[in-house]
Amino acid sequence: MDSLPEPDAAALAASRTLARRLNRRIASAGGWIGFDAFMDAALYEPGLGYYAGGAVRFGPAGDFETAPGISPLYGACVARQCLQWLDHVPADIYEFGAGTGQLAAQVLNELARHGRDDVRYRIVEVSAALRAQQAHTIGTLAPEALGRVQWLDALPERFSGLVIGNELLDAVPVRLFALSQSRFFERGVVQDPQAIGGFAWADRPAGPAFEQSVRASLAQAGWGGGDPDDLRLDAWPDGYHSEYAERADAWLLTIGERLETGAVLLIDYGFPASEFYHPQRHRGTLVCHYRHRVHDDPLRLVGLQDVTAHVDFTRLDLVASVAGMRCLGYTSQANFLLNCGLLEALSEVSESTSGAQHAYLRQAQAVQTLVSEAEMGELFKVIAFGRSMPDEAIGFERGDRRGALACAG
Repeated sequence: MDSLPEPDAAALAASRTLARRLNRRIASAGGWIGFDAFMDAALYEPGLGYYAGGAVRFGPAGDFETAPGISPLYGACVARQCLQWLDHVPADIYEFGAGTGQLAAQVLNELARHGRDDVRYRIVEVSAALRAQQAHTIGTLAPEALGRVQWLDALPERFSGLVIGNELLDAVPVRLFALSQSRFFERGVVQDPQAIGGFAWADRPAGPAFEQSVRASLAQAGWGGGDPDDLRLDAWPDGYHSEYAERADAWLLTIGERLETGAVLLIDYGFPASEFYHPQRHRGTLVCHYRHRVHDDPLRLVGLQDVTAHVDFTRLDLVASVAGMRCLGYTSQANFLLNCGLLEALSEVSESTSGAQHAYLRQAQAVQTLVSEAEMGELFKVIAFGRSMPDEAIGFERGDRRGALACAG
């Protein structure tokens, strides 16, 4: 990790400003803050957080690449699933975590190609820098659709339509827990002037409510039995630590409470509970992305690196059910894209124009990245929830894994 590229002077100054703010918050909180508060500031502190500043985050010049940046065929496949659902809901799509706006542009272009140039596209985005980037991207790639795009600070109190979240929940702040000598601890952050970055980990006994929530999630995994109050904690090694995504729960509950008729499509990396909380995954799933390097220290380069955690899809399924939605499908990204006509879309790449062979080969290579088990095809999963929607969804026709979400006990 010490070989990470050095930030430029302006980025380093911004990081130090954010670190000073966090130090003041830690001091005012008695010397300790939960990791969720630290992660929230690192990613979303106005003007300084990773997603709240103006630096390039995506693509070759940034820190990581998302699927829409790899190929426009990705967005075309998402649009084909939306086309099926739009027969049953108003022509409104809401996207959270829209990044550069590439997915929005791809979806809008594919919908228009199928005669659906009536769809209103709402991007829920609070970052002014990202709003500007999204508007530029859509204006460049889908200029005819830009007039149908609207930016929102939050969802309406009641709505119908479709919700899209592509690599959204992995960037929602999480709480961390640790098991030691059959006791539950919450992992937080303290000041440490001697450490790289100036912060260090510190555990404290978990509060009763947090412990009970974690017990419930571990029980869903089944390794220590299915009863939260009678878990066999020796099923996990001493020192085991992982994440609990209560803010993601709250987000999905809000969607469920406000959605009258429609579907929610979420694409992210993660596992069902039995894999997420596997005893061998004893260091959790928290990772950081900086200049296309992946490492596991979120306490350094604060505000300059992406901090993410994998998604517990079993938990999402349970929360959606509580919110009155039902699962419409769960599968790998590879299955979803192939079910939505990825290979057919690839075959439609023109062979009659200059440079078409090169374009086809480039897209064929991109398709391999999207569906290969060794790359994105298996790591990323797709899950959909709906209210008052038919159960048939083309993206899950083959390879539906809803059975893998079942809780233990």
